Amino acid sequence: MPKDENINKVLIIGSGPIQIGQAAEFDYSGSQACKSLREENVETVLVNSNPATIQTDIESADKVYVEPLTADIVAK
Repeated sequence: MPKDENINKVLIIGSGPIQIGQAAEFDYSGSQACKSLREENVETVLVNSNPATIQTDIESADKVYVEPLTADIVAK
């Protein structure tokens, strides 16, 4: 799929709280999305309520917010 040059910033919403044994798939897919987008020079903004994931590493996205995943917070 060709890159849409009109897209220069993407919001990635993390999976939030998870159950034991279910973290790896969600964390990995979000991390890979951030990595791929950054390689294409797309600014990434990540919001996740779970500080224990690798997604919330400050190097995984251009901006990382550890906040509750509510409509009000995500809209900001």
